Parts: sequence; C-alpha cells; structure tokens
Amino acid sequence: MTGSGGLPLLFLDVDGPLLPFGPATGPSGRHPTYSTGPNPPGADAHPLLSRIDPGLGPRLAALDCELVWATTWMHEANEVVAPRLGLPRLPVVLWPGLSATDEQDARAGLHWKTRTLVAWAAGRAFAWVDDEIGEADRRWVAAHHGERALLHRVDPGRGLTDTDFRLLDAWLHTM
Repeated sequence: MTGSGGLPLLFLDVDGPLLPFGPATGPSGRHPTYSTGPNPPGADAHPLLSRIDPGLGPRLAALDCELVWATTWMHEANEVVAPRLGLPRLPVVLWPGLSATDEQDARAGLHWKTRTLVAWAAGRAFAWVDDEIGEADRRWVAAHHGERALLHRVDPGRGLTDTDFRLLDAWLHTM
C-alpha cells in the first residue's frame, strides 16, 4: 500500500509491452501468435492482435496493483485488447492535446506521456511499463513525483517476459 491511498498504479502501454512489433528479438526470430477464439468487434482492423499472449492477462491481474491503460489505444484498449487478455474494463489515461511544453520536452528527450502520468498518479506510487521510456523520463519523475515510481522499458520485439514480471512483482512487494 502507498501512503497516498490505495494500491500502486501500473500504467500499461499496449504497443510493445502487450503487442510485440518490429523485428522479433526472441530466440525464434518470429513473433508468436495466439488464437483466442472469436475476435471482439473492431478487432479485424488490427491484424497484429494475434500477437497478444492471452496468458499475460492473468499474470497482470495477479499483480498487487491497480492496472490503468496508458496507451494511444485509449478506450479501444478496453474494447479490443482487454477481452483478448481476459481483463475487466480498466481506467484509461486520456492524453491532452499537444502544447508548447510538449515541444520543449521532446527536445529534452522527455516522453510525451511522462507529465500526464505523474499528474494522473496524483502522488500515488506507480510503475509504468512502456517500450519508449528513457533516462530523461526517469530523471524527470524522480524530480517531480513525491512517491516511489518504477519506469520499466520493455523490449518491443519481445513484449512482456517472465523477467519483466519478476521485476514488477519484486518492486510491488517492496511497497
């Protein structure tokens, strides 16, 4: 539990962590595919959805945290991705429009999600799982977030692995 009320948050990106893309970096050199039965409505528009491992859903649900979509899929993550994982509807971070600050942040190497996620956390401890996290994000969060935070970069060619889950679980159990 955090001092700011409730479980830590786990901000979860889709592309990269759950939906591997780009060159596969696993041993086979190919992205595995999974059959999950009938696709939810709208899934036909996303030909790579078969790369989402449905076994990730129970593993995510078992983590001692509150899952939150932090993805450009926004509400579509609940419509298309959550059913493939067997997850319930999750809260969704809504991204603000671009601003002059975003342009400055980009020049400084800060990811466009970083400020919004810290604001959304509102003082709660959080982990952020994404394939685009960098050192500038870690420094900014350390300087501007009063609680603990884990910014964990996932290899987009592999997606979430056993190693990633061990790291998340260990971090959550040090709360």
